[in-house]
Amino acid sequence: MLPAFLTPEPGLNSGFMIAQVTAAALTSENKALAVPHSVDSISTSGNQEDYVSMGMSGARRLERMLVNLRNTVAIELLCACQGIDLLAPLQTGALARKAYEAVRTKSPKVTQDRPLAAEIEAVSTLVAEGAISSLLR
Repeated sequence: MLPAFLTPEPGLNSGFMIAQVTAAALTSENKALAVPHSVDSISTSGNQEDYVSMGMSGARRLERMLVNLRNTVAIELLCACQGIDLLAPLQTGALARKAYEAVRTKSPKVTQDRPLAAEIEAVSTLVAEGAISSLLR
């Protein structure tokens, strides 16, 4: 029931196409980063230890993965809100409505193409600060 790329005028506007490609790319990057360091173990200390050197690089990867995940969740929230707008007059439940309203304070409905990077970042910040999860409790 939703138009292609979540835009009222697909064909004239690309809507959320690039945002959805970005979310897929971030998710794919996280899949690659999720490979355990143990598959690339390098022995140290006279072959006595092979995991000591992996902790910091694992932590650094996790930080990057969390940033990717926050951005992916932000994109999905923006897409969900756009879908809600496009399906009006249908309504969501009360908790979803609260999340919708929080996202819409950072990003209005997309009616024609515009850069979404700043809005993705703003919603990602809401996710990072716990604003969305606190609304859903």
